[in-house]
Order: sequence, then C-alpha cells, then structure tokens
Amino acid sequence: MLTFPNGKINIGLFITEKRADGYHNLETIFYPAPVKDVLEIVETEQESSMTITGLPLNNTIADNLVWKAYQLLKDLFPQRVLPIEIHLHKTIPTGAGLGGGSADSAFMLKMLNDYFKLHLSVEELCELALTLGSDCPYFIYNSTQFATGRGDLMQPIPLDLTDFHLQIRYTSVHVSTAKAFQLITPKPASFDLRNLVHIPVMDWKQVVQNDFEEPVFVMHPELADIKQQLYDEGALFASMTGSGSAFFGLFPKH
Repeated sequence: MLTFPNGKINIGLFITEKRADGYHNLETIFYPAPVKDVLEIVETEQESSMTITGLPLNNTIADNLVWKAYQLLKDLFPQRVLPIEIHLHKTIPTGAGLGGGSADSAFMLKMLNDYFKLHLSVEELCELALTLGSDCPYFIYNSTQFATGRGDLMQPIPLDLTDFHLQIRYTSVHVSTAKAFQLITPKPASFDLRNLVHIPVMDWKQVVQNDFEEPVFVMHPELADIKQQLYDEGALFASMTGSGSAFFGLFPKH
C-alpha cells in the first residue's frame, strides 16, 4: 500500500500564551503544501522493519514518527496490526516548518487504519496523532483549517488559493523550534485569521504575521533575504512557514 504524505504551510502564526503543561497556545491557518514524501507498507512474515531513503534524517528508526505510529497501533490492536515492511522516501526537508515528519506519521496512522480495517474514526485518529506531535492531527484532516490550542483544535475555513501560484523556498538552514520558542514573548493575536477569506491576498501583509520570523531572523539573518526575494520577484504575499526555515510566496497566475 502506497501513500504520499504532503507538507503544510502556516498562513499567519500567532503565539498567544505559554501553557501550564509547557506547550504554547497558538493561532494559525494550516494549508496543504504541494511537497510530498513517499510512504509504503508491505505485509511480511518476518519481523517488522523500516528503511528510509532520500533526504537524510538525524534520528534513528526507533525515534522516527512513522515507526512510532506503527508501534502505537500495534500495541492497541496486537491481533489485527500484523508485521510489515515500511519504506519512507524523504523529499520534504526537516527543520523547515513544512511539517514533513508530522505528515508522515499521520498518513501512517490513516494507512494502517485502512489496510488493517481498524475502523478508527477521524476523531480517534486525531487523538492518537496528538500523542505523536502537536501538529500531527492536522494531517488527519489535511485540508485548510484554522487551528488554535497547541495546533490541535481545528475548524475548517473556506480559504482557496488555487487561483494563485504557490512557490516554496528553503535552504539547508535547520531552525531549532525549541530555541525559537525561547525567544518569543507570547501575546494575544493582533488579527483574527479567519477573516482572511474576506481580504485580498495582496493586502494580507498588512495584517498577517508569523511571530517566529523576528527571533529566527536574529538567529539566521540570511533568511530575511529569502522573504524579500519573493517580494522582489512579484509575490503578492510571502511568509516563513512554521518556525522556519522554509518560506512561501503567493504569485498571480499568468
């Protein structure tokens, strides 16, 4: 069985509050991004295993979220989730704010749910995904969502960007999300992102911001140039996604 986990971009990202549990509350719009990994599972009579090709990863197989997703369902359904060979081909870079690892794990949960006919609901899959990471539940829905809480509380939003050309830029710079959070002072969102559906894209830069940009640009000044390059090339709106280091620009289709 084969699937193609896609990344995401954040349209606006406000870090609004430090929580008692150590996480942060935020407000953002998650939007599917046209960058994809490849994930395949094949049943085996041997012990379960996993191989990875493509872009290099820093973690071990045991620490990989795809493997953790498999183990999670195997522990819950030991008689139904059978041994498999897993192959992951990485094209979404890590540390880029595109959610590649989260996407891989959520797509793994969905694929195992279908393949082994576990009959888990969307809500149950989201609960399981949240144990793997804060933005993993988004990829269970994998549609345009206004997200709050840790990024796990979502409501659909009718934002359609198919009339624009979405261009993604990233470098080899790996941004530490933990370090970026340390440099942020949470504050209430300055704009309700749900209202973006009523505002022309060319006016978004007046009201939309990513709170991570300021501290990340301090750590990596060269990243600010990428955002400016997108505007210089004609982007109507450009922003860093997540905590970086990837950027996206929305261009008019000619």
